[in-house]
Amino acid sequence: MSARATSAHSQLTLTDVTKRYGEHVVLDRVSLTVRPGEKVGVIGDNGSGKSTLVRLMAGLDTPCDGELTVEAPGGTGYLAQRLPLTAGGTVRDVLDRAFGDLRHVEVRLRAAEAVLGSATPQQLEDYGALLTEFEGRGGYTADARVDAALHGLGLPGLDRERAVRTLSGGERSRLALAATLAASPELLLLDEPTNDLDTRAVEWLESHVLEHPGTVVVITHDRMFLESVTSTIIEVDQDIRAVRRYGDGYAGYLRAKAAARARWEREYAEWLAETERQARLAETAGVMLASVSRKGPAAFSGAGAHRSRSSSTATSRKARNAHERLRRLRENPVPRPSDPLSFTARITAGTADTPGPCAELTDVVVDHRLHVDSLTLGPAERLLVTGRNGAGKSTLMRVLSGELLPDSGTVSTPESVGHLRQDVVVEQPRRTVLASFAAGRPGHPQEHAEELLALGLFRPEDLRMPVGTLSVGQQRRIELARLVTRPADLLLLDEPTNHFSPLLVEELEQALDGYGGALVVVTHDRRMRRTFTGTRLELRRGAVSGTAGA
Repeated sequence: MSARATSAHSQLTLTDVTKRYGEHVVLDRVSLTVRPGEKVGVIGDNGSGKSTLVRLMAGLDTPCDGELTVEAPGGTGYLAQRLPLTAGGTVRDVLDRAFGDLRHVEVRLRAAEAVLGSATPQQLEDYGALLTEFEGRGGYTADARVDAALHGLGLPGLDRERAVRTLSGGERSRLALAATLAASPELLLLDEPTNDLDTRAVEWLESHVLEHPGTVVVITHDRMFLESVTSTIIEVDQDIRAVRRYGDGYAGYLRAKAAARARWEREYAEWLAETERQARLAETAGVMLASVSRKGPAAFSGAGAHRSRSSSTATSRKARNAHERLRRLRENPVPRPSDPLSFTARITAGTADTPGPCAELTDVVVDHRLHVDSLTLGPAERLLVTGRNGAGKSTLMRVLSGELLPDSGTVSTPESVGHLRQDVVVEQPRRTVLASFAAGRPGHPQEHAEELLALGLFRPEDLRMPVGTLSVGQQRRIELARLVTRPADLLLLDEPTNHFSPLLVEELEQALDGYGGALVVVTHDRRMRRTFTGTRLELRRGAVSGTAGA
């Protein structure tokens, strides 16, 4: 039975599903329905439970509580982020595993064909059903689909007998993805499928997923993929261990998040204003009561006694009401919205006082990784560095940051340089989040807690966590927090979108719009490349020639 024919009968529903590992609750009473034929993007911070959610859908994990219903008559295909490909298998073995359901139907079909000469009416009917299912699942075009998928993903003509252990990590990932797609299951569950793909392969994948007649649930940080493919966004919220569903694709998700942020800011402003108003009322009523009491017994005799007592009672009631209202407001505060990310620069280079470029490299050589004849950056220039893996992009960033001394040549950079590294190096894994953020800053680490919390990158309970226990995304958040809270004339961002949620990447890009210093960015993020305004420089085999600045 084909995916197109059975999609109306498929079902994917979670009802009050809870998943925990030991004492750690990952998902808490999650309820969710994915409609047949829907293209769903799953997003969220690293460690939020995205992969757990999809593994539940794939039947590889079972809920601790609640009900999970997954029915896909046309089959289910699951691509894990971390591949279980064994070193002893061949390419053909990987393909056969992906086509397991279809191969089972084929075996039954061949067995039914063998007895057609003496088949009973029931056997003929069963054979017809098997033939319909095999044709509907594309059994006769399976090999052609494999060839098309391998070609589209950059592995044309891959030898079926080649040992998997001889493939690179990226080739293994693309092989697993090609096998999953070529099997053409009705329900596709993909965990970070764009990893290890170049731009052309990602575009082919987008086209394939859009044309897929069944249901697709995909975890991805690729914002252009979300824009191009998904009709629905599911956000996994680590704080409440639940999911939120957003319609109208990625654009609808961003609109909803912006509206929620505006509503939060409005509610906080209203709470703050009302708290201040009630505090003034309570203070005014208290002053009035004190004034009445200072008048003494004489105020409560004669013709004015009744009026004075009435005035005192009314004032006392107003004071009580104001104090009660103030107590309720303070017991139920609206949390303060996080501060927008903001990069700042002192701009000490290239000004009237200190003329000249912000950074300059001349005849720089680093082993066989980098060779720069000349590179000049103006004080407010923006440079996007591109090139294949191994071209020396990260090496160039380390030279500019002063972390790596070249074998030869001259390097001139400003005193204040900020560097967001692609790879996080945790030198003191037992150090807490707060201590790592405050490292090198004056005073006790606790003095910097408010500044860190104001960014909204961490919760109060996170500040005591050892850095070594954090995900890579959380570790990078510490580095990002340090960057936005210290001025830098030269800002170096090496793959700034890696391990960050799409929403945080959007905030980071907005912060860069207001940055006045020199900026160098290395990124594979297609959306960031598309919207980048500034100079572009491509590295080829570690070589740079020419001046970046205009």
